[in-house]
Amino acid sequence: MQKLNELFSGGGDGDGTTDSFLEDGSEGLCSLTQIQRMYASAASLATGLLLMFLSMIVFTIPIKFALLFTFGNVLAIGSTAFLMGPEQQMNMMFDPVRVYATSIYIGCVVVALICALLIHSKILTVIAILCEICALIWYSLSYIPFARRMVSEIMIRLCDTEL
Repeated sequence: MQKLNELFSGGGDGDGTTDSFLEDGSEGLCSLTQIQRMYASAASLATGLLLMFLSMIVFTIPIKFALLFTFGNVLAIGSTAFLMGPEQQMNMMFDPVRVYATSIYIGCVVVALICALLIHSKILTVIAILCEICALIWYSLSYIPFARRMVSEIMIRLCDTEL
C-alpha cells in the first residue's frame, strides 16, 4: 500500500509519510480507509465495465443496451470518486477546462435514459447513445494535455473539402 501511496503522491519525503489524494477528504460522514477506497473504486470500475460489456450482448435491443451502457459509464466514471473523494471529483469535472464537456456528457446521459425509459423509441435511444459515446470521448480527452486540440485539428484536416 505504501508503494501505491507513493505512486499516487509522486513520492515520499523520506520520513515514511506521504501526502496523497487518497488521504485528502478522508474525514466526513462516510470515511473509508485507503484500502477500502481502493477496493470500492476497483469494484465500481469492474461493475461499470461489466455492465458495458453486457450491453454489447443486448445490442440489438436498444433500450436494454442504453440502460446497461449508461449505468456502466456512470459507475466507471464514478469509480474515481472513491479514490479522490466526491468533492474533488466534482471540482475536476466542473473545472473551466472541461465544464462544457461534462455538461454535454451529463445531458447526453439524461437524454439517453429519457429516450430509453420514457419515450421507448429505439431510434432516438441509439442516437442518444451515439451522442453519449462522443461526449464521453471528448470528456476523456479533456484530461490529456492538448488531446482535444490535436483531435480537432485532425478532424479539420480530414473533413477539409479544399484540395
